[in-house]
Amino acid sequence: MKIKTLIKAALAGLSLTIMAAPSIAPAETLRVMTGSPSRALNVPMNRAVVVESDVPFSELSIANPGIADISSLSERTIYVLGKEPGRTTLTLLGGDGRLITNVEIHVTPDIAEFKERLEQILPGEPIEVRTANDGIVLSGTVSSSARLDRALQLAERYAAGRVSNLMSVGGTQQVMLRVRFAEMQRSVSKQLSSSLAIGGDLLGGDLGTAGGTGAAVTEGGRTGALSGALPGSNDNQGAMLFGFNAGGLEVGILMEALEQRGVVRTLAEPNLTALSGQEARFLAGGEYPIPIAQDDDTITVEYKPFGIELNFIPRVIDGDVINLELNASVSAIDPTNGFNQNGFSIDAFSTRETSTTVEMRDGESFAIAGLLSDDFTDLNGQVPWLGDIPVLGALFRSAEYSRQQTELVIIVTPHLVTPTRGEALALPTDRVRPPSERDLFLFGRVASENAPTSGGAGEVARQDFSGSYGYVMDN
Repeated sequence: MKIKTLIKAALAGLSLTIMAAPSIAPAETLRVMTGSPSRALNVPMNRAVVVESDVPFSELSIANPGIADISSLSERTIYVLGKEPGRTTLTLLGGDGRLITNVEIHVTPDIAEFKERLEQILPGEPIEVRTANDGIVLSGTVSSSARLDRALQLAERYAAGRVSNLMSVGGTQQVMLRVRFAEMQRSVSKQLSSSLAIGGDLLGGDLGTAGGTGAAVTEGGRTGALSGALPGSNDNQGAMLFGFNAGGLEVGILMEALEQRGVVRTLAEPNLTALSGQEARFLAGGEYPIPIAQDDDTITVEYKPFGIELNFIPRVIDGDVINLELNASVSAIDPTNGFNQNGFSIDAFSTRETSTTVEMRDGESFAIAGLLSDDFTDLNGQVPWLGDIPVLGALFRSAEYSRQQTELVIIVTPHLVTPTRGEALALPTDRVRPPSERDLFLFGRVASENAPTSGGAGEVARQDFSGSYGYVMDN
């Protein structure tokens, strides 16, 4: 009983071993028949294929030994080894010197191993691999340009310089870039100064004196304050002038105080769409002529663009990962910092620009540039010695305070986009139509009330734009 059990267990184990053993594929063999044309023999490079003849042969020859090497294993079996990609011919002759057959041999790159490596590195990509002459042809649709580059790099390892790319990239390959320039400038300045003037008819009216830091004195040492009017040379909006006289003595005091606050907000949002790998340019502004002196004493004119400018090259790397190479700028003409000489003037430019390369996903945002500037000026001036007198010295002193702050940030947001039907898009002018003569002359309407009711324009027309608008800033 025990012996039968052992025999059954051994047979079961043997059957499992046979089932688990990997199947061995038969070696590739080409059989040739006398008098019949032989099909071409494909031999992978550095691989061997066996050719069998139905009759014994006595002589073998290969047209190009550099492409394939041959050796006889028996009187009917030939061993063919691929050496270099190319085509050659194998000739078999019988014992009577008659031709048995000619075999066309194609030595191709070993794509079997390449296919295995391609499947391991890029699983799931439907890439088709074929051989053409001595090269490799890749075709199919891949999911991203990064995977396409990896497939080409791997193919170059097996056929350097002989890879034909017929692959295409699927998915969305168009990128819309939204750039936001936001700049806030704040300025505060305060000024305080005073002047004291004393005059009269003393010594025949020739005695008059003035002191301080303002402009309260007129010709002859007399102050115009006593007449109740501001001096004609003073254009300060925060000036107050008062005076009095005691007999022949006249006293005038001019107080100047001014406080200024200013806020400037700049916002630009250029949007631009481009195909992956292609450069796109955008300019909303103009061109300013700049004269250029030449060596032959002639003057030529060059034009410098200004306004909102955006140049970028998007590259969809893998899936929704986008690489952005961009140049963005906002510039404006600035006459205050221009060049003036002999009545000839050239304006300057105020520019905020950035140039960088970033990488992000669809819909993500990056603050690619920022600036915080804080300029502070504090100036105090006085008449020597007189300004140091307690209380009364304030009439001989002036103080000036100025502070300017600037905040700038540039944010970019890329989106993968696809085209849509034109009916779904609306223009800013779609909801505005010219008025009829009746609306214009009878009712004074500058636009027709018959707005579109369908499509994207109708959607815009149905929106309510009444109510508050603009910007509110809290100090």
